[in-house]
Amino acid sequence: MTQALTLNRPELQRTQNFINARWCEALDGRRLPVSDPATDTVFTEVPDSGAADARAAVDAAHAALPAWRATPARQRAQLLKRWHALIIEHQQDLGRLISREQGKPLAEGLGEVLYAASYVEWFAEEATRICGDVIAPPVAGRRMLVLKEPVGVVAAITPWNFPAAMIARKIAPALAAGCTVVAKPAEDTPLTALALVALAEQAGLPAGVLNIVSASRERTPEVADVWLADARVRKITFTGSTPVGKHLARESAATLKKLSLELGGNAPFIVFDDADLDAAVAGLMVAKFRNGGQTCVCPNRVFVQAAVHDAFVEKLAARVGALKLGPASAPDSQIGPMINARAVDKIARHVADAVQRGGRVVVGGQRSALGPNYYAPTVLIGADAAMACSCEETFGPVVPITRFETEAEVLAAANDTPFGLAGYFYSRDVARIWRVAEALETGIVGINEGALAAEAAPFGGVKESGYGREGSRHGLDDYLQMKYLCQGGL
Repeated sequence: MTQALTLNRPELQRTQNFINARWCEALDGRRLPVSDPATDTVFTEVPDSGAADARAAVDAAHAALPAWRATPARQRAQLLKRWHALIIEHQQDLGRLISREQGKPLAEGLGEVLYAASYVEWFAEEATRICGDVIAPPVAGRRMLVLKEPVGVVAAITPWNFPAAMIARKIAPALAAGCTVVAKPAEDTPLTALALVALAEQAGLPAGVLNIVSASRERTPEVADVWLADARVRKITFTGSTPVGKHLARESAATLKKLSLELGGNAPFIVFDDADLDAAVAGLMVAKFRNGGQTCVCPNRVFVQAAVHDAFVEKLAARVGALKLGPASAPDSQIGPMINARAVDKIARHVADAVQRGGRVVVGGQRSALGPNYYAPTVLIGADAAMACSCEETFGPVVPITRFETEAEVLAAANDTPFGLAGYFYSRDVARIWRVAEALETGIVGINEGALAAEAAPFGGVKESGYGREGSRHGLDDYLQMKYLCQGGL
C-alpha cells in the first residue's frame, strides 16, 4: 500500500521566482532541477537565479519598505494571521511537498507544517507587543524615550532539512517587525518555500514586501554576494554550516549588517547512572531519528555512564533495529532517504572510520538496498573523541556511544568542541541537574527531554554555532533596532 504525494491544489507547486508580486523566470532563463530523494529522479525545475535576480529582489524590497514599516502593527498581525490560516488549511498539500522534495516520512512532513505555522501565529501575536521605554530623566524639563523600529530589508537564506519551518521562522518575525524580505531557499528544497510565499500572496501581502529567488549550489554565492554588498540590506539571517556563516559574517562587515546565524552543531546526549533508562532511550529516539538524523540539534555524541552502559545499549538497539526505512509514499515509513548521495557518502565514511578506529556496529552500519540515498539506522559502541563522528556532524541516523565514568569527565568531553548549539542529559538527581545544565556550553539544553523546539522559546547557539535567536520575543528583537529620543526645553 502506498500514499500519493500529489497535491489537491497543483498550483501550489510553484516553479518561478516571486519578485515585486510577480511570478517570473530567472532573467537569464537558467533552470535548476528538483529531485525526489526517495527515487533520485528529477520531477520539476525552478529558476537558477543569479546576481541580476538578487538585485531585482532587493530593489522591490527596498521600495516596499517605507509603506510596510508604516503599516500599523495590528494590520501586519492580521495579515500574518490570514497567512497562518492558509497554511493550516493547506497542511496536507504542504506536507506532501515537503516529503516529496526533502524525503522525510509524510507524518513528519505534516508535523513540520504545523510547526512552521506555529511561528507565523506566534509572531502575528507578538507584532502588537513591540514596545519601547520611557526613561526617568536625570534633570527637570526633559523627556527621554526609546523606540523600537524595523531594521530594514532582511535577506533570509534557509537550509533544506526543514524547508517550511526554517523559512517561516525567519520571514514571520521580519514581517511582524515591519521589515521587508528577500529570501533564498536551499537548492534541494525550493518548492515548499515557494508554496508558502504563494499562500502569503493569497493572504494579501503587499507587493515587494516578500520576495524569493531560487538558485543552485553553484550560483548561490552569486546571489548572496549581491545581498552582502548592498547597503540597503540591513540584516542577514542564515541557517546552515559554520564555514558559510563565517563567510557571511566577514563579507557583511563592510556594510555592518545585523546578523542572525544558526550554524553547525555537535550535540552531546548524556545518560547518567541515575537516569530513567526507558525515558532516556525514548528521548534519544525522538532527538536523534527525527528527519532521519538530519537536524542541527540531533545528538551527535552519546555518552552513557559505565554502570548503565550495557543496559542502555541493549534497550536502544532493540528500538533502532525495529525502525522502518522507506519512502514517504509508504505509510509505515519512519526513516526516509537522506537528502542526496553526498549525505550518504559522509555517513558511510563516518561509520567506516569509527570501525577502523575500534568502534563496533551493534545495529545497522550499511547502505540500504532501497536506493542510493538510504542508510540503515545505526548504533555504534566504543566511540571516542578521535573519530570523525565525534568531530563532525554526521547528519544521519547514526548513534555513536561513548562509555564514561565520572560527571567531571563527561562534562569535559561534552564541551570539548568548537560548537555549542544543543545538549541533552538524563538524570534524576536534582543537584546534578542544575550543575550539568549550567556547565554545558550550549545555547539550548534538554533535561530529561528529547524534543526541544517551540515557537515561544529562543533557539540558537553559542561558540561557533552562531549568534542571535529565533523564536520567542527575543527572536523578534533580532529584527528591530532601538532609537533613543531626548526632548529638552519642557
